[in-house]
Amino acid sequence: MRDVTDHSALHRRRFLKYSGALGVAGALSSSLAACSSGPQSTNDTGGGKGGKDATLTAVIGYGNDGSWDPTQTASAFAMAANSHIYEGLLDTDPISREPYAALATQVPGDLSGTSWKFTLRAGATFHDGKPVTADDVVFVFDRILDPKTQTLGKGFFASWLKEVRKIDASNVELVLKFPFPEGIARLTLAKIMPKHVFSRPGAWDDAIKGKAVGSGPYRQTAHHPKSNTTFEAFAAYNGPRKPAFKKMNWLTIVDAAPRVAKISGASAGAQIADNIPYANIEQLRKGGMTVEGGAGMNNLFLMFNTKHKPFDDVRVRQALHYAIDTGKMVEVALHGHGKPSSSFLNEGNPVYRPAKTVYGYDPQKAKQLLKAAGVSGLKIEILSVNVSWIVDCLPTIKASWDAIGVETTLSPQETTAVFTKMDQKQDYQVVAAASNPNQFGLDADLIMHYNYGPENLWMQYARWAGDPVAKQLFKDMDRATREPDADKKKTMIQDYIDVVAEQAVLYPVVHNELMTAWDPRKLTGIRAQPYPGINLLQAKWA
Repeated sequence: MRDVTDHSALHRRRFLKYSGALGVAGALSSSLAACSSGPQSTNDTGGGKGGKDATLTAVIGYGNDGSWDPTQTASAFAMAANSHIYEGLLDTDPISREPYAALATQVPGDLSGTSWKFTLRAGATFHDGKPVTADDVVFVFDRILDPKTQTLGKGFFASWLKEVRKIDASNVELVLKFPFPEGIARLTLAKIMPKHVFSRPGAWDDAIKGKAVGSGPYRQTAHHPKSNTTFEAFAAYNGPRKPAFKKMNWLTIVDAAPRVAKISGASAGAQIADNIPYANIEQLRKGGMTVEGGAGMNNLFLMFNTKHKPFDDVRVRQALHYAIDTGKMVEVALHGHGKPSSSFLNEGNPVYRPAKTVYGYDPQKAKQLLKAAGVSGLKIEILSVNVSWIVDCLPTIKASWDAIGVETTLSPQETTAVFTKMDQKQDYQVVAAASNPNQFGLDADLIMHYNYGPENLWMQYARWAGDPVAKQLFKDMDRATREPDADKKKTMIQDYIDVVAEQAVLYPVVHNELMTAWDPRKLTGIRAQPYPGINLLQAKWA
């Protein structure tokens, strides 16, 4: 299975580069079948004119050339697009994250057992006209749960989901290893894909490159990596959230200035854009745009190489967190659109409470901890991703660390370059990067396992999984997953987050808002998300 391993490494790099986490047949057109071939076009076709036949033009501040395989991707662009192209048995509201029936006819009423049964929506078809059946559901879950296939989705399901069984052509049963009510919202992460398309040789590679065939309200019509992806309303869609736009053109514009320009002024070529820089908010508002933020898990984190002394000493890691003037960082770099972290979770998370260790700005304590650890004359190179708002935060970290006698050098690089070094197990001291697990949901168990675990990618990078404290932490996390009592589970999660805070191996410095701008004269029903991307399933022309 060497090819699977190789693909897994590729997925990791694509995932880290393109996710907002760092902050992946006959009815299809020939341009889509070729995926990355054909002329690249970002031309708008009537987007600014409104009316039922107009094309909605959106600007996404992330690349569209990450993996599009729904079982693998963490690409902000692909995940947002896939939510319009594909359906899960259940999907979740993009803001409240409450589950609603999508391909299934209803949300189960009793989640206390180990069997969930679903009936598929009558008349549901894929974009190539073939009906959606139980075989397609089983096909996707078998891939996710296959121990020989490494998928990102496996981490969201394998701990609690035993198997998915076909009852008949229209009914399936999910068999759980133990009662796990939180899993119901995770079903949106298992997008149902046609077995007749993606079981073909090479089809998963095609999915990675951008081939998308779902049952959702919009059909992908063309995909040009590094340029744009186009959609049209799927006429045969009979699900709960109908397409309001006849056509959509999503442009990928990663650089901030041209992205803002695309939605600015009387001749604006787009009606909505995400990832708006804080410095441009007032300019856009004066031009008649609505600009709103979503506060959530989005964060700047520090990750220490615990095999590189002195970062194996928890006191050193703590000292460097205490030394950072997070208030200044929020004011200067984030223009007030953020908060210093007081837990691994953001304050809006349902399981949030302040951790027992909160890293308030305390340079004297930082100096004392370094002295107690026997550390002096420390020189640090911060290996950082070059995401614009992260780069804006770096000078505050440098000034703070320099002020306590830690000579600090900043080394921002392309995200792929940073994490290629991680994949190759090259030496480093500290990494500064962005993360936002909210694109997968609000479930604290999911968020924490995404970041911490014995086989977790992040823990491999931090080289901490073998530490005795880590081993006990992972046991405590697994016990919390299996705890049936909701209140006890919440307390258990909060308790082990205290350990995560105290250890500060991979820990957020600030949580910040993500800004979305749109033209209210053209669009209604828009809600700003606290994670990258946009969701237009309840939007319409004004």
